[in-house]
Amino acid sequence: MRSDSSQYVSGWKTADDWTAAKNRLLSRSSDVEWSDVFQDFFETRLNLRYLRPIHLLQEHGTLQGEGFSIAAIQCSLIEFLESTVQGINYRCLRKGETLKPYEYSSSSDLFRQFLTTRQPFASQFANDVAVDFYANVRCALLHEARTKGNWRIWAENHDGKIIDPVEKILY
Repeated sequence: MRSDSSQYVSGWKTADDWTAAKNRLLSRSSDVEWSDVFQDFFETRLNLRYLRPIHLLQEHGTLQGEGFSIAAIQCSLIEFLESTVQGINYRCLRKGETLKPYEYSSSSDLFRQFLTTRQPFASQFANDVAVDFYANVRCALLHEARTKGNWRIWAENHDGKIIDPVEKILY
């Protein structure tokens, strides 16, 4: 069985590789070193775990349901991006446990913050729409493989909209 330190975190990079890179950055960071670490860990992780799978689904799609898979990946991506920006990690709390610094145990506020403060989403997601979207799209997709609350997923919108909050459509 593989230990946490040898878990792959970005392509073939492991948690041990990340620890070594982090220690190098803390002791003698240069712009080149930061750029290399960004490429090796952050950008590679984004591409391999999120962007390439979405592209493959789009490229080989038949418009017969892959939008649900794409939206589920995007919801996971939203949480990854916002938790990265905030510098926090998810931890499932057991009875009697409390969060340590830089941890969170509920993603609802994180998700809402992303949708209401990050462009281009902030211009289309009011707070109440973001809360509704979290419960009826994000949670419903990830926990039940469906949408709820009359939300639908459509392949595209020619007006450049991400959502239609009135009709409850995610494009």
